[in-house]
Amino acid sequence: MMLALFEADAGRAPALSELLRTWSVPVGPLIALVIVLVLYLRGWRVARRTRERELPLWRAGCFVGGVVALWIAIASPIDALDDYLLTAHMIQHFILMSIAPPMIALGAPVVPMLRGLPRVVVAGLRPLFRARWLRRFGHALLHPVVAWLAMNVAYVVWHVPAMFELTFRSERIHDFEHLCFFATSLLFWWVVVEPWPARARWPRWAVIPYLLSADVVNTALSATLAFAGKVLYASYAEAPRVCFLSPLKDQVAAGSEMWVLNSTVMLLPAVVIAVRELSPKWMMRVEDEVSVRG
Repeated sequence: MMLALFEADAGRAPALSELLRTWSVPVGPLIALVIVLVLYLRGWRVARRTRERELPLWRAGCFVGGVVALWIAIASPIDALDDYLLTAHMIQHFILMSIAPPMIALGAPVVPMLRGLPRVVVAGLRPLFRARWLRRFGHALLHPVVAWLAMNVAYVVWHVPAMFELTFRSERIHDFEHLCFFATSLLFWWVVVEPWPARARWPRWAVIPYLLSADVVNTALSATLAFAGKVLYASYAEAPRVCFLSPLKDQVAAGSEMWVLNSTVMLLPAVVIAVRELSPKWMMRVEDEVSVRG
């Protein structure tokens, strides 16, 4: 969030063209993302020598794409616009929750990240990896019920007006909100993607109601914004106008945007899983009917 820009220009609305050219360089996140990317690519190259089938090129592409998406969310003009437009703020949330996490999960990052670490670091961490309490904790975090609740509770709570307004008062709170969105969404999408070497906790068909029920939550929140009939977030009611959208129209557009984008991301994998689950059974029925008729 570009609070400094907002405070400096409190008396006037900045030009939209100025905001669209505003790229920031948050040093801490940049260093962290570069380290993660280097470790993953190094480990992916090493692990792929013996696990080519589990780590094809497209997985590395997904992981890199997820990291790039994170950078776009926190450093691009989207981050500058989110002080003035709720629609931009929701695009940022969409990237943090529904683009970057599933792409990173599709990269199957566990083995590449471990193989990418220096040997001395791995040796030092080995006792920790063997600790039963850590395994149990990770096992509990990735339980589908826990992952579903974590993501949806974070999604709803941070959009309550009182909590939402806190992010305008402190950059640290805003960063913590982003961390909550990304971390809980990574858990949520991990259950859906089941990246190697993860093991399924539920039958594959159970992921369909898992996704559809999350979409119900998204629909309820999106509809609340779209049909509230009043501006729910005071900061956007008071923010300088940078485009033709009034605060209320901006909120309606943001709610509609959340509704369509998030529902699409939830429903597409549900359809894919349904087709995959039903296809073998359908083919077996066809073969049985052909054999009977024959």
